[in-house]
Amino acid sequence: MEAEEFRRLGYRLVDMAADYLERLPGGPVFQPMPDEARQTLLNQPLPEAGLAADRILDRLADTVLPYPMGNGHPRFFGWVNSPPEPLAALTELLAATMNPSCAGGDHAAIYLEHCAVRWLMELVGYPTARSGGLLVSGGSMASLTCLAAARHWAATTNGWDVRSQGLSSDHPPLVLYVSEEGHSCLRKAAELLGLGNRQVRTVPVDDRYRLMVPALAEAVARDRSAGYQPFCVVGSAGTVNTGAIDPLSQLADFCGSENLWLHVDGAYGAVGILDTRIEACYQGLGRAHSLALDPHKWLAVPVECGCALVREGELLRDAFALVPAYLRTEEGKGFGGLPWFSEYGFQQTRGFRALKLWTTLLYKGRDGLAATVARHNTLACLLARLIEQAENLELLAPVQLSIVCFRFVPAALKDVPEQLENLNRQIVLQIQAGGRAFLSSTTLQGRFALRACILHPQTSEADLTELISLVRAVGEQLVAAADS
Repeated sequence: MEAEEFRRLGYRLVDMAADYLERLPGGPVFQPMPDEARQTLLNQPLPEAGLAADRILDRLADTVLPYPMGNGHPRFFGWVNSPPEPLAALTELLAATMNPSCAGGDHAAIYLEHCAVRWLMELVGYPTARSGGLLVSGGSMASLTCLAAARHWAATTNGWDVRSQGLSSDHPPLVLYVSEEGHSCLRKAAELLGLGNRQVRTVPVDDRYRLMVPALAEAVARDRSAGYQPFCVVGSAGTVNTGAIDPLSQLADFCGSENLWLHVDGAYGAVGILDTRIEACYQGLGRAHSLALDPHKWLAVPVECGCALVREGELLRDAFALVPAYLRTEEGKGFGGLPWFSEYGFQQTRGFRALKLWTTLLYKGRDGLAATVARHNTLACLLARLIEQAENLELLAPVQLSIVCFRFVPAALKDVPEQLENLNRQIVLQIQAGGRAFLSSTTLQGRFALRACILHPQTSEADLTELISLVRAVGEQLVAAADS
């Protein structure tokens, strides 16, 4: 493709993207795709001859852009999905145009990733000296990477080499401890790492959904006496269910006294430390042996962008380095550059994720990011107050970050839990399909909850009022229909 043609198509794509962003707030938050539109995408044949570029862009405009997930809309409150930072979205074009492999080497993308990873450490108060880290696809892969380092450390500490021997019956089973509110990726990681989910202990939480350290201590003592080898505890710097922050300082003390690895899942909530009103809740975060971050959540970096951090960076290299002959270089010579990222994680060929992260951090700065986080937390507290003021709504969890869990409770169903749950399930489905707002759901101590997560920079107080009115209206309509 000639440069002028590339430039013309680029202008057209930018116009398409700008028009899409401009239209979003005025349109439906989400709308289910018509079956015909689904089938068009699913069953399109591979062409024998390639299509002209403009026809491809026409097809994008007709079959893809009209059916977004919804997370670009200010009244999208589902899961933990932010809209993208527009400037970072633009730089994705440059990343793809340069198309480097970020395994390692002496080129700009590598140094930019080292810089961006260090900035993340500084942003959340994680020590930079001797620490190491790398960008991965998201929080799940970040935790898997960190737990692989923890497994290697535990085996080495106890005198065996897990890389050569594996997990065998010659050694006590390694045990991982997570709270009831721990992310599902932790159990997946335990299975992939060969620990087995039977060696994952679920620790109860208190009435604020925080891991209970006394219960953890009992579980560890029980496992040691039974011949198991406790090796790692996972704390949360903001759960995805409620935003609860575990007592990280107490966990760090406990893990230090018991010689256990402390991993912190900060994928969603770690950047909450930027809100000075709750900064004290994060005491102990910097003492964690490892930390998982997800810049594509609260920092609004376009998906995919996660980060695995380990306080003793060389442990990552010990756990992952395996350099085939055809890739060996000498550090500082030829194409060598710094130690290669591929020696610190599982991937060999790695995309240029650092550019969109670096762009976002540079564009917003610490102050801009802190203001966004604080504003979202303030809006969440306002939403909680609106819920508490409504006679037929019930707040189901304390609000600490930008997540609010609640339910619709008509007086007639207050003591009928099965019907109450079914009613709230229907409310979620109707609101999601209706297009005026979007929220998701979860279960808290056996109770079905409506769940709203505020991550959009343009979400307003009026949007929260709209959400509350909508939940109550849909709930009342469903109750009336059931009574008729």
